[in-house]
Amino acid sequence: MHPTMFRETTNAATTPAPARPRRGWALAGTAGGLIGLVGIFATASLGGEEQRADNAGYVAAIADGAAYVWAHQVVCSLAIVCLAIFAAGLRRHLGAQEPAGSLVPTLAATGVGLVLVGLLIGGGISTQLFFDLGAAGEVDPDTIAAGTTIFATMSWLWGGIGLTAGAVAVGGFRHGSVSRWFAVFSAVMALLVAATQLAPVQYISLVPAGLWVIVAGLVLAFAGPRPVAERR
Repeated sequence: MHPTMFRETTNAATTPAPARPRRGWALAGTAGGLIGLVGIFATASLGGEEQRADNAGYVAAIADGAAYVWAHQVVCSLAIVCLAIFAAGLRRHLGAQEPAGSLVPTLAATGVGLVLVGLLIGGGISTQLFFDLGAAGEVDPDTIAAGTTIFATMSWLWGGIGLTAGAVAVGGFRHGSVSRWFAVFSAVMALLVAATQLAPVQYISLVPAGLWVIVAGLVLAFAGPRPVAERR
């Protein structure tokens, strides 16, 4: 009798504890959304819009904005790292929840990837613009003005998140890969982002897209995987 009890105790003691869900990737998404939403609004406008008809006057008005340009580069770089981690984690998470062969994980990650491209270009122009503004009296103002157009445009284009939110919504409605309320929220945000892409207000897509990424990161970090019984 004693050996039997010993074996049972040993087996119970050596049973591995269930693995804790990895949440860092989701929280990286929330961080990336916050950095992008707040940081881009704070750094991607140099002012001087009243001088846009005169490049020389416009460049003179923004000549002291080099610090904002540098800050914008840092914002874009941090957002890129956070959102890249989020995209990879989102694809893995949805791949575990969706049926085999589903396009939802790939489409969701692709949408975030499109935003990464915009941030890479939008942040990349900052280096040249930073040095051009520092030598504003020696550089053709037409060249500087052209650079500010890219600077004030590319990093705002978060329309790809509409694809991500839409894919997540479809997965939630069809397969239960996310909770129903989050699927509804994702569908609404996807429609809002789509509306910005069909009208000449593409810049403002940053607002619904950034909000979706922030909420999605928090939801996916703390909700955990969906039970099989709740999926379809």
